[in-house]
Amino acid sequence: ESSSDDSGYEDFMREMSERDEKINSLVNMGFSEDEANRAIIRCGADADICVLVDSVSASRVAEDCHSRNLSDHQVTDRCFNSFGGRKKARLMEESRKKRKRYGGGGQGNRPSLDGSDEESMPLPNPMVGFNLPGYSGSSVTRMLSKLDTGPPFFYYENVARAPKGEWAKISRNLFDIQPEFVDSLHLCAAARKRGYIHNLPIENRSPLLPLPPKTIFEAFPHYKKWWPSWDTRTHLNCLQTCVASAKLTDRIQRALVSSSNPPPKSVQKDVMDECKKWNLIWVGKNKVAPLEPHEMELLLGFPRDHTRGVGKTQRYKSLGNSFQVDTVAYHLSVLRRMFPNGVRVLSLFTGIGGGEVALHKLGIHMRVVISVEIGEASKKIFRSWWDQTQTGTLIEIDDVKSLTNDRVASFISQFGGFDLVIGGSPCNNLAGSNRHHRDGLEGKHSALFYDYVRILNFVKSTMAGRRM
Repeated sequence: ESSSDDSGYEDFMREMSERDEKINSLVNMGFSEDEANRAIIRCGADADICVLVDSVSASRVAEDCHSRNLSDHQVTDRCFNSFGGRKKARLMEESRKKRKRYGGGGQGNRPSLDGSDEESMPLPNPMVGFNLPGYSGSSVTRMLSKLDTGPPFFYYENVARAPKGEWAKISRNLFDIQPEFVDSLHLCAAARKRGYIHNLPIENRSPLLPLPPKTIFEAFPHYKKWWPSWDTRTHLNCLQTCVASAKLTDRIQRALVSSSNPPPKSVQKDVMDECKKWNLIWVGKNKVAPLEPHEMELLLGFPRDHTRGVGKTQRYKSLGNSFQVDTVAYHLSVLRRMFPNGVRVLSLFTGIGGGEVALHKLGIHMRVVISVEIGEASKKIFRSWWDQTQTGTLIEIDDVKSLTNDRVASFISQFGGFDLVIGGSPCNNLAGSNRHHRDGLEGKHSALFYDYVRILNFVKSTMAGRRM
């Protein structure tokens, strides 16, 4: 019986043999060995030979276009017209390494194509995405190939601080589009570092009005009288799925009561460490407490009592896993002019409906929403909100695994397609707070990302086929 090491060696040799065969095939077609190697690096060793041929051809056209100093628009149009096909236009865009997507603007550089991208894609500082309202820094200009643009538009979200290489992997699976990293503290009073990959236009965005409170005291002015001068926080940290215990807040209160005023530096440090970790606020003299669910709703951009009707623990959990509505609405705001008669939405991992609340606040009518959510509490919250605010069609599906390609095809046939595919797959195995099972996209929960990719690819290909 072969050992695991022997098995791994055999797999490696098999992969190298297949790679060599593809290189030889490309060389026999008249391409250089260097071009063949670069195509395999770009497309993957398991890519079909016709995909590799397209990639090499696209790279040659790209080099020719840029050698003549053509503009990006001219390059994309020329390559699209040269090949006469949507697929090759996309590959051309990949071959020129998406210079505009990954250049300048504080969002980092394109990961290298030599395999080292597993260690790259640093998070920008400040984390302001491609542009934000009121931000004076330079904006990013990006180019998407005609195949990558919508409709259907798609919007994917997950935690920014994922294990090394995971965002590069996510990007590769989502058409090699650059992530837009945003910390929501630039839009509200609480931090929320998230990465977003989407094919939405990034020009002519507009924020929700009125603008949300941007500091703790703007959001909760009634706490200011209890706030000690040595607590200099102006923003709260990322809102989590659980809150501090009464035992901890009691211990803090006893420590402060038994100390001088102001307390010693060591006591201040211990108290502040806990306040920052658990987002504790001052609700009385020497008294701290966790945020209430309705206060978290305010910070995350949901209407008051959005999560009311389920247990308090479930309210905290569902809010901790949700979108920050103001951030998402800023990105989705470009859809207002594009879909004056409303949108058809495929909502994967709906949660408590952060994306739908954002669309509603933007005044975008949802003609139909196919909602996929497995959590019973989240489904109850979302369904209650929908029944009170919407007039469109809502179809609920429990599990993303049960949303087969056949079911997606039937929905496309029934409703004529989707305008937006939106969702954020579980972050359980990506988040830094998960010290025991931070297995990245291969983890039990976060691997559901690949169902998002599967469904999105099927929607795009099916709708493209209907247009031809």
